[in-house]
Amino acid sequence: MPLFENGQITENGWQLAQEGVALPEGDVLVPLSRLAEGLGRNGAGRLGVVLEPADRVESLREALPRLALVCVTFGSFRDGRAFSQARALREHLGYAGTVRAAGHILPDQYEFLLRCGVSQVEIPQGSDPAVWQAAHTRFTIAYQPSVLDEKPEGMGLRRWLRS
Repeated sequence: MPLFENGQITENGWQLAQEGVALPEGDVLVPLSRLAEGLGRNGAGRLGVVLEPADRVESLREALPRLALVCVTFGSFRDGRAFSQARALREHLGYAGTVRAAGHILPDQYEFLLRCGVSQVEIPQGSDPAVWQAAHTRFTIAYQPSVLDEKPEGMGLRRWLRS
């Protein structure tokens, strides 16, 4: 599936590890259950991990320096746990690598994903990339705090105002 990053469509060069099959060479994404196997491989290539909504981000603490990508997944567009996972990766664990969102995501959620620390979105099959590009420029002001390096605007200023 194509990726949406920085307002542009990019190609996905990562291979997803298949259950019951040896890990492929090159850049590979493994489920959390196979992370130890991925960390122990000798082949060349980067390693990434796929987090399901119920997985605890803290379980990656020791492995994060060796991971090039963490993929958070949305089981449905109403399930917001992946937003919290992305934010925890950036704010609490200090992860500076790529955070990718995959699964049931709506274009309207794109800007909020960026504000939570996601850097790439796996565009669902059959989606129109033009809709995603329009969603990227639709909102210019946000009220909630962000992991992005930006000046707070609107109601977000309240906590910095003196009483």
